[in-house]
Amino acid sequence: MTTTHYTLGAAPVTGAGLGISPTDLDTALSGPVAAVVFDDAGNDKIAALLGGVADTEFTQNNLDVLLKHEREPEDWRVGEALAECYLSECRSCHFPWPDGRDERKRGSSLPGADLVGFHRDGEADHFAFGEVKTSAEQSYPPGAAYGRHGLKQQMEDLRDRREIRDDLVKYLAHRAVNATWKDRFQSAAGVYLRDPGDVRIFGLLVRDVPPNEDDLRARVNGLAQYCPASTVIELLALYLPQGRIATLGVQVVTSRRNGGAR
Repeated sequence: MTTTHYTLGAAPVTGAGLGISPTDLDTALSGPVAAVVFDDAGNDKIAALLGGVADTEFTQNNLDVLLKHEREPEDWRVGEALAECYLSECRSCHFPWPDGRDERKRGSSLPGADLVGFHRDGEADHFAFGEVKTSAEQSYPPGAAYGRHGLKQQMEDLRDRREIRDDLVKYLAHRAVNATWKDRFQSAAGVYLRDPGDVRIFGLLVRDVPPNEDDLRARVNGLAQYCPASTVIELLALYLPQGRIATLGVQVVTSRRNGGAR
């Protein structure tokens, strides 16, 4: 799926710049990325739950409307889904509860880490937290790396502030109680309770500019300072074909309307 353009740092803090070809991007957007953006798994569960209630053609039509996706998603949301799919496929991660399920209105952005789930390391599960920034800026690094809500600050907060990690663990705990992935949560929680620093933190920049180490070099070096020995941090820049970020939302909608894979 990707070509490695550069690598930075050394354990426990590393970075890499990864290129995605036009063909691989199109395949991802029409398949696994669209499935995440539109939460196909969650909608299938709702359809099964309400299937017995929608017992007439009229009520079934209303259920279809309820579950239908006509709205074009924001490009940053597609970038976040692309990052999630990459971590799931290439970094042994699993993020079981999309934050879109917690929105009270469409298009809102919730506080906390963008991605909350698990990373499988051999036989053990660890909690995995991910922050994603999507930017079409031409500068290296983009402005999204800085500021109060920039990638730099968010990564440092996840590294240094236990109360933030605790809140994310409790957030996932409430959703794990009757979930099929409860065992994985309990396994990761056992690791965390023995050492609250033993987590995996991922920071991702989704870009559509030529690869450049300046996107990540300072962040890798900075995060390596004072990093607890048990904390593993990986920064990744995903480089899309130039000019593609502005059309991400359009492409996933178009693909789905044209019968893209579910």
